[in-house]
Amino acid sequence: MARLRVAAALEDERKRDLELQQNGGPSTSSINKSCSSSVYGHGSPAFEKNSSCGRHCHHSHLDDGLCGRFMRRKLLGQHANNSLGRQNDPYDSYRLNGNSNAVIEDGNEADLYSLQMDMPIKVLNGSPGYINILDGLNAWQLVSELAEATGQPAAASFKHVSPAGAAIGVPLNDTEAQSLMVADLSIDPRRPSLASALARARGADRMSCFGDFIALSQKCDEITARLISREISDGVIAPDYDDQALSMLAKKKNGNYIILRIDPKNLPAEDEVRTIFGLKLKQKRNAAALSTDSFTDVAVGDGGEITAETVDDLLVACVAVKYTQSDAVCFAYRGQVIGMGAGQQSRLNCTRLAGEKAANWWLRQHPRILSLPWRANVRRAEKANIIDAIVAGIRVDDTSSMSLLQPNSIAKNAATEATERQWNNYFATSVKALKGKERMFGAKFVVTPSGGANDDEVCEACEHNDMVLVHTTQRSTLR
Repeated sequence: MARLRVAAALEDERKRDLELQQNGGPSTSSINKSCSSSVYGHGSPAFEKNSSCGRHCHHSHLDDGLCGRFMRRKLLGQHANNSLGRQNDPYDSYRLNGNSNAVIEDGNEADLYSLQMDMPIKVLNGSPGYINILDGLNAWQLVSELAEATGQPAAASFKHVSPAGAAIGVPLNDTEAQSLMVADLSIDPRRPSLASALARARGADRMSCFGDFIALSQKCDEITARLISREISDGVIAPDYDDQALSMLAKKKNGNYIILRIDPKNLPAEDEVRTIFGLKLKQKRNAAALSTDSFTDVAVGDGGEITAETVDDLLVACVAVKYTQSDAVCFAYRGQVIGMGAGQQSRLNCTRLAGEKAANWWLRQHPRILSLPWRANVRRAEKANIIDAIVAGIRVDDTSSMSLLQPNSIAKNAATEATERQWNNYFATSVKALKGKERMFGAKFVVTPSGGANDDEVCEACEHNDMVLVHTTQRSTLR
């Protein structure tokens, strides 16, 4: 375990400290010497007077790594948490899972800082880990941008810093509700809802979303919390929670379920900085927002085929790709991701992976799958595992798996018996389209950045396969 320090440092204090240094003020080493507890004993008037050095150092040396925490511990010792704790300080401190190979000692803890007046996130329950924070912040960006672009509630399921699924709240039909295992919930089938968005997002790839981190674009209501409460998930981030929803979620995982609240009005700085092997990399944050106007450059096909529903699906695919580790390919249909290929070195393998997941999504709606005769009290995760094996063409005849089904039932391979249908799903990629090969997965619309060396070949392939190709000027490459 490591400890993550979530700190909000006041900007005016930072500026004051910089001015002090520029005017020849004391360095961190001189502060250490002059305020050391070896000079001023703990509890002495002199120490109490100078203990503010620790506070000031913590505010002003965020860019210098661990100086602030070192000084605070040296000066305040066992009183550090009381003096700079949650009640009287603008900081919140939480225990997190960090690098398991790190030696836990002074100067070897994970830290997250913000130079804003207030920390934009608040831990309401649980102890988030390093990856939890990464998943939560990236997932929040996805759902907030998607909700803004479509005007509908949005949800995302993140796993290992990429979305396993993302969706807007398109109402569920009966088949979808049954396939997504939410037919027993009172989700309104007539209007968009947050619960529909979450059911779609987590139903995109039930294998990958196991133990995910969830993001919601709006206040979590009771029915959405009920949906979350019965899934295997590590945490959730949302702008707010109903009292009933918060109470329900706080009981999950024996009271350890991670619940984060984020300020939806928070606007981060333009620059993003990361440190790799001691070197700092800085670039402008990808703040380019997608909208309905992003798909007007139709390079191939009839632009009249692009309906309002099509635009929503294209937005889902493109926004999801924006927050997916490159190379990334996404299939979307009816307001949700149905196949995501993430973090692959080969574009071809990336497309295959996304296409296979999309095929899996379709086959899970096959009547033979929906009518599998489960025994009573079979867990949802067990159902998902067996269904995934069946639609992938894997024989399910081992004793442990068959024991979950009613006696004398035969779990046939639905993939070989599925009737052929036209799949009007939609395809988006963060790299160049693969010369129209996506048609093998039933893609009808392709969105890809223009300006590539193979643009002419891609256009010819789309014409040959009767696909609509839309060019965008935005290229999203997430590393």
